[in-house]
Amino acid sequence: MLELYNGALDVPAILKRWYEEESPNNYGAYIPFVGTVRAEDGIEGLSFDIYEPILQSWFSAWEQKANNKGAKVVMAHSIGDVMVHESSYIAAVFSPKRRVALELIDEYVEDFKASAPIWKYDIIDGLRVYAKERSTQIKGSGLLGVIQ
Repeated sequence: MLELYNGALDVPAILKRWYEEESPNNYGAYIPFVGTVRAEDGIEGLSFDIYEPILQSWFSAWEQKANNKGAKVVMAHSIGDVMVHESSYIAAVFSPKRRVALELIDEYVEDFKASAPIWKYDIIDGLRVYAKERSTQIKGSGLLGVIQ
């Protein structure tokens, strides 16, 4: 389940809903990861652009990988502006066994940072400024890579 939202994520509501939806499925582990915008370098927040077709393809591959291990991966991400101390990213893994969930959430979050087609901008004085120094080129992206 991939969910995209305009603006900041309502972390308690999303985590509660996911837990309630999956609790009847007899998973023994539910491990969430919540990404929060940090106050650094004088930014007011971050702004995100997403290329949804590639993100959906990337996420589908992770759904299959999790399914092969008897697990489920879910994700929510923001589009647009998210202010400091708000959340822009939530991921979670549900699994019958904790070891599978612990390993998958780690691999998933690291791959997300390296491969997901999401472009990040700093919000400084109300303007979006491309965050080139904190961006990672998407493998095989060509023109969709980091702006040089």
